Amino acid sequence: MASSQCCFMRFLALVFLVFAPWQLSAISIAEVRKSLVRVSVTEQEPNYRVPWMPGNVNSGTGAGFVIEGNRIVTNAHVVSNARFISIDRENDPKRYIAKVLHVAHDCDVAVLTVTDPAFFNDTVALPFTDEIPQIESSVSVYGYPIGGNRLSVTTGVVSRVDFQTYSHSAADAHLSIQTNAAINPGNSGGPVVQDGKVVGVAFQGYGGSVAQNVGYMIPVSVVKRFLKDIEDGHYDHYMDLAITTFPLVNPAQRRALGLPDDGRGVLISSVAKKGDSDGLLLPGDVLLGIDGHDVESDGFIMLDNERVQMPEIVERKFKGDSVVLKVLRDKKEQEVTVSFRQAWPYQIQANQYDISPRYVLFGGLLFQPLSRDFLQASSIDDLRLRFFYNFYLTDALYLERPEVIVLSGVLPDPINTYLTDFRGAIVDEVNGVKIRTLTDLANAFEKPADDYVIKTVGLGRPIVLERSAVDEARERIRQRYQVRLESNLSDKPQF
Repeated sequence: MASSQCCFMRFLALVFLVFAPWQLSAISIAEVRKSLVRVSVTEQEPNYRVPWMPGNVNSGTGAGFVIEGNRIVTNAHVVSNARFISIDRENDPKRYIAKVLHVAHDCDVAVLTVTDPAFFNDTVALPFTDEIPQIESSVSVYGYPIGGNRLSVTTGVVSRVDFQTYSHSAADAHLSIQTNAAINPGNSGGPVVQDGKVVGVAFQGYGGSVAQNVGYMIPVSVVKRFLKDIEDGHYDHYMDLAITTFPLVNPAQRRALGLPDDGRGVLISSVAKKGDSDGLLLPGDVLLGIDGHDVESDGFIMLDNERVQMPEIVERKFKGDSVVLKVLRDKKEQEVTVSFRQAWPYQIQANQYDISPRYVLFGGLLFQPLSRDFLQASSIDDLRLRFFYNFYLTDALYLERPEVIVLSGVLPDPINTYLTDFRGAIVDEVNGVKIRTLTDLANAFEKPADDYVIKTVGLGRPIVLERSAVDEARERIRQRYQVRLESNLSDKPQF
């Protein structure tokens, strides 16, 4: 292997290492087998089509492994929406009850514990490596994939180290390691081992038909960051500058911005309102450096003599940390310190788990916040709704509407005859009051009024409901459609 490639891999190990107390000596394959577990889960999906009813109950299996502190690491997607979790391991006939301690859906990692402490007798906490495995090096994937009930071990080589979108949330991208070792359903959460140490956690394969033998593991750098984050008993998620940048490789563009032709700097093209950089960075600023490292004109930085993407600096930050940026503003250099106060709060385009659908039912009209899960369940194909979903972040639509409230369904009743055409409409106001959240809508319907005039975005005619008719129809609608609760404003599980 070329020396530059070796340096690159050694560099990655330094970049993504989070200090942790899990650096133990290598263990034998026999000990790996003793500490590997099968995770059996009964889960219940949320029901976004009929949100007052519980969703389908399904079961599945995954894998996990014991780490220090009598804990088990697995994937978040293995235990998402779990109602009951049991654990068993090789050569132990007993099945143990487990529970989730912490879960990170943005990086697909979870930590479990077993209620019976005797489970951890004769187990060994698997040690993590300190390094990212080198390309072309061999790894072994442990788990319980489809095709049998006993432990399975597959071997392959590391073929790529790159940033990939994690399919569990469908909205977050982190470092991932590609391998040609078979990773199939049931492998999820299992350790990927090299030289007696865990180098990753198996978590997803490639679903396309154009590629074969492509599987991915979560590197230990991501797992260690998660374990570090939860040390205070709470997971704070990943931090984000909440900016977009544009490369400055065009000489004419650089001259117009007053930049020398030195290959430094990227243009800050947008700064998200309400993000941590809001008010500190401005669109049109040129980002020259981050935490003392020059930002090159293509968005990479030199760190330990290797080129990496600039966001990797932020990947290592936690809530309460800060980053020092060098920017060129009005052709003058200055330093800006951005403190990370919170993770980006608007997750409309991410899959959500372990929550109950929120809704308000009024006069047989069902209202719900717009989200990825809602769109997938409702099958509403409305161009205006798609616009609000697709451009919610880029056009800062969240400033006016922290939640986009949609008339998602109509339970037919004489009170709402001819209103089915409004399905998919976005609520704008009720009786002159702007609707910014689902709570606003619930409060508007609780205010005394003879009629409720509901205006929607882009539609000229309003929806009008007579209060006395709504009261008269309430019990009739509840019984006809088995409505358990007419509203749910909390996302905490209700079942």
